[in-house]
Amino acid sequence: MEAPSRLLIRGGRVVNDDFSQVADVLVEGGVVRALGPNLLPPGDAPAGLRVLDARGKLVLPGGIDTHTHMQFPFMGSRSVDDFHQGTKAALAGGTTMILDFAIPQKGESLLEAFATWRGWADPKVCCDYSLHVAVTWWSEQVKEEMKILTRDKGVNSFKMFMAYKDVYMVRDSELYEAFSRCKDIGAVAQVHAENGDLIAENCSRELGSLPGQITSPALRASMGKVVYGEPIAASLGTDGTHYWNEEWRHAAHHVMGPPLRPDPSTPDFLMNLLANDDLTTTGTDHCTFNTCQKALGKEDFTKIPNGVNGVEDRMSVIWEKGVHSGKMDENRFVAVTSTNAAKIFNLYPRKGRIAIGSDADIVIWDPKATRTISAQTHHQAVNFNIFEGMVCHGVPLVTISRGKVVYEAGVFNVVAGEGKFIPRKPFADYIYKRIKQRDQTCQPTPVERAPYTGEVVVPKSEGTREGSTAGTGRQAHPP
Repeated sequence: MEAPSRLLIRGGRVVNDDFSQVADVLVEGGVVRALGPNLLPPGDAPAGLRVLDARGKLVLPGGIDTHTHMQFPFMGSRSVDDFHQGTKAALAGGTTMILDFAIPQKGESLLEAFATWRGWADPKVCCDYSLHVAVTWWSEQVKEEMKILTRDKGVNSFKMFMAYKDVYMVRDSELYEAFSRCKDIGAVAQVHAENGDLIAENCSRELGSLPGQITSPALRASMGKVVYGEPIAASLGTDGTHYWNEEWRHAAHHVMGPPLRPDPSTPDFLMNLLANDDLTTTGTDHCTFNTCQKALGKEDFTKIPNGVNGVEDRMSVIWEKGVHSGKMDENRFVAVTSTNAAKIFNLYPRKGRIAIGSDADIVIWDPKATRTISAQTHHQAVNFNIFEGMVCHGVPLVTISRGKVVYEAGVFNVVAGEGKFIPRKPFADYIYKRIKQRDQTCQPTPVERAPYTGEVVVPKSEGTREGSTAGTGRQAHPP
């Protein structure tokens, strides 16, 4: 990336997750250097300083999409948004960082998968990124590679699939081993929470009748465990009624896993949970396939490549359905689109906040402007948009990535490779302070007891009278 400009963002309402204030933001060297009212008197700006007028607008931390799959080889095809086009689209929507997934096949090295994804992404990314790594099988090699990835490669999150049987799905015992290893090395354990065996059974049944919606139980947070929920833009902005559309093309473009729910009240319900902190952060599961790729399953719905768009639309959809609808305020919006993700994945306060010393990943946002989402005008490579025709209040006007204006008034100023891989350290305080405290206070303590000296029932066996007790000759009566 070229040397970042000196910028002054003047007069906007700076919104963080905990409070808002009208202030100027001074950016130098790619980071925020000063924050406060009237940092520069009105008049001509000093040489080399560009002033962006944000009066009447919001100044937000750049969005963090926690869940993307760029140029992902999957189900006999490859998603059409590569790391270049996909991250450009992200910037257009106000997202300045994505977290993608390196996913090895069963039996393949996690380290090699990580290197492969870095090789695809580094020359192409237009915004900053990091990688989760999937655990699709278990062995001592996997256990050791998880440690190496966390210690040496900047990976602090691992994804386990309970679905995609015989492809990515792990057994319960493997899931337990992976969870335990994550705790040992200070990583975040992520779960695609469906029942793969039931899905396989239901798919077989449906293929014998009419194709339909496959549903399965989801993993739920219970018993006070440290669990965070990640709804995606698709589930917040639309629903599964599209699967009954009479046009095959339309229905197929909504196919994803887990599938969208057919109850049209689901998006509203999920948004309420997100607004009230029952759900924590948001991603997109952005994994796009054109119509001709979806047509791999034209005779068999189980062969339709799973995936929908969202990386460009997430911020606007959540503002429309969350803030404009009155369910959440501007601070909660920042929390669920940026700050909470930064905290969970140990990027905070470098990312997810506008503060002195933070990366200058900033969006100037117009809450009163509107835009209509359409495949005809979006920057994603896919030829379909699941939010087609949705009018969204809330539009990103300017996107700044590490101090450089990369998108402004519909025009990009960025080239492939200008984004950076961001390594993440283990044992994020946001998660592990609670875990450590619970471990300390919930450790079992020994109870001093006198040895038992009463009767003991001898199990029935050949040559032994039922119910006798060793060494007493007396009849025992079990409790």
